[in-house]
Amino acid sequence: MQQMTISRPSSNGLVVREATTAQPMAHPHQAPGCRLRGKKRIITSFCERSEGEHHREPGDYAETALHRPRWWETLPASRVIGLTSVSRRSTVAGQCRSWTDFPRLGRCVDVSTAKGWRRAERDLVALIVKKGFPMIQTMSTLFTKTLRQDPADAEFPSHKLLVRGGYIRRAAPGVYTWLPLGLAVVAKIEAIVRDEMNAIGAQEVRFPVLLPSEPYKATNRWVEYGDNLFRLHDRRENDMLLGPTHEEMFTLLVKDMCTSYKDLPLHLYQIQTKFRDEARPRAGLIRGREFIMKDSYTFDMDEAGLKAQYADIRVAYQRIFDRLGFRYVIVAADAGAMGGSKSEEFQAISPNGEDTFVYSDGGYAANVEAVVTPVPPSIDYANAPAAHVEDTPDVPTIDTLVTMSNERFPRADRPWTGADTLKNIAYWVKHLDGTRTPLIVGLPGDREIDEKRLEVALAPATADPMISEDFASAKGIAGVLARGYIGPAKDGAQFLGEKAPSGVRYLLDPRVVPGTSWITGANEPGHHVYDLVAGRDFTSDGVIDVAEIREGDPAPDGSGPLKLSRGIEIGHIFQLGYKYADALDLKVLDANGKLVTVIMGSYGLGISRAVAAIAEDTYDEKGLCWPRNVAPYDVHIVAAGKDEAIFTAARDLASQLDAAGVAVLLDDRPASPGVKFADAELLGMPTVVVVGRALQDGQVEIRDRKSGTARMVKVGEAAAEVAKELV
Repeated sequence: MQQMTISRPSSNGLVVREATTAQPMAHPHQAPGCRLRGKKRIITSFCERSEGEHHREPGDYAETALHRPRWWETLPASRVIGLTSVSRRSTVAGQCRSWTDFPRLGRCVDVSTAKGWRRAERDLVALIVKKGFPMIQTMSTLFTKTLRQDPADAEFPSHKLLVRGGYIRRAAPGVYTWLPLGLAVVAKIEAIVRDEMNAIGAQEVRFPVLLPSEPYKATNRWVEYGDNLFRLHDRRENDMLLGPTHEEMFTLLVKDMCTSYKDLPLHLYQIQTKFRDEARPRAGLIRGREFIMKDSYTFDMDEAGLKAQYADIRVAYQRIFDRLGFRYVIVAADAGAMGGSKSEEFQAISPNGEDTFVYSDGGYAANVEAVVTPVPPSIDYANAPAAHVEDTPDVPTIDTLVTMSNERFPRADRPWTGADTLKNIAYWVKHLDGTRTPLIVGLPGDREIDEKRLEVALAPATADPMISEDFASAKGIAGVLARGYIGPAKDGAQFLGEKAPSGVRYLLDPRVVPGTSWITGANEPGHHVYDLVAGRDFTSDGVIDVAEIREGDPAPDGSGPLKLSRGIEIGHIFQLGYKYADALDLKVLDANGKLVTVIMGSYGLGISRAVAAIAEDTYDEKGLCWPRNVAPYDVHIVAAGKDEAIFTAARDLASQLDAAGVAVLLDDRPASPGVKFADAELLGMPTVVVVGRALQDGQVEIRDRKSGTARMVKVGEAAAEVAKELV
């Protein structure tokens, strides 16, 4: 069996020596640097060298013992770095003085009570337990490829830079392959999420991504999800799906395993890949068809228990997003297809965000889909003038209608504005069974319809605007509606409405209250009706709150005017209530032996979306700029030059940092300094160390990627100076 020895110098005089073999370990408890010889185990130790002491080779401190499993041998091999002898004089109970400079390597465990060990020159043996052994990654071997040009399909900065930096690669529209750098960021985010979830007592499980259809049919989400659900058949023609969310599966798991109130409260979570067949996947990882998500679910006996767990998780989310460095806002949200009552989103503030949220100085905050327009008071219309139809040719827009009205029918008190007009927008509503029905939405002419608010209002149905072809024929809708002149009344009577002559459903904006007077279409080409009063001359089938929200609109809670901002949804929490428990019959026995339906909560957090959101929040004109706690590597060392001394010094510095527990990316490629500097800025590690021409003066340069500041330090002090930045 061939054996080789690897030496790594450290900053405090220790020479770490590891013996490895070319063959895999032959015993499940065999630690790195150990090999079995018959029934004897040989341990190659870490060697300590002090000033004036002769150099000791591996084997000088080798100890042997009959192989009998002891407590330290039951540790998994992946958790064991090795064994070291420590002087009795330098060891105080529970402490290992020799390793105080290496807190990241792990902890020392006193095994001085272990029997059966023959003492050599030293007395005590300490076991170093691995917590996360750093490695030096060289750019010459890193599986990545950086690009100088933006990918053609990329719109958002995060999408462009993650592809250019070699973090992800496009596999299909909305589907991406994670490369080593990208996976490193994902792993760090997942670690933070797990840490905070475990801290509040959540337990991790893992469900498959390929799921049976029956649970989703029981909750009707098989239909409600519509085209967003990836459906497939197995060879037996059974309906299957790729999981978009896992409420049903969690519910059934708890139903299978929990029978009594003594099993609750319960909080389960998973980190899993999800799938949604987005119609327009865009923005890279922000809206993809495949994504990584942490979803968790709480199970309680009553609403008080649900609210308590909801509050705990809300705080845990705040800790997670604080640790990830987000600037975020918690906003009220719509529950959507998830169902339930109270719902809140965590929006990472970003000018490139696809979501719009509103807030007031008085403390109100909500996603635009969840904003409820305050309803103005009704107006007395007893003395309002009668409605009258006027000839209004060639007014295809609200602006032209207002201009003509001020010219031909001026008001005595003020000019007409777009807010005096009532425009009526025609849609086809597609229902889950595939049928289509017409819908007219009436709203003030100075407002536009927010398509997201409309989507939420009509869900699970969808809506498409009617187009010119729909009005081209005398048959169908063209025989009912006059394009460009649609209005709620015709010839002095109600026209729009399911029970009116048109038979077309008619919904109005909340601002259209009884007594308000409007200019609107007369349902006759080239004609509009003036002074048409809501409540007197027309009504509707209901109210639909889908108009755009504007800066300065009043907050629903009266806390002041609204302000608009854009963001990326990074978390969403719901008080689900009984929707899934009722549908899947999740009940447990209470203290009185009576079956009680369990109440649930649902809590989602986008892992892959967080990668993009962090990139969006921290990038600059040069490239990515990762916060240290999610960066793939702590330090990016650039060997800038052709002199072998530069590469040697860079490797030596990397070794020193590695021994101190610092994750290092070493650019050892024979590329030009310009290429290396550009890649260092593009990849975005928080600290960049340049070993270049200044080496001849005994100095290296330390750059802070975020601030752009740089300073020169002595080569011998570089490792210590870099370590200070990691604190």
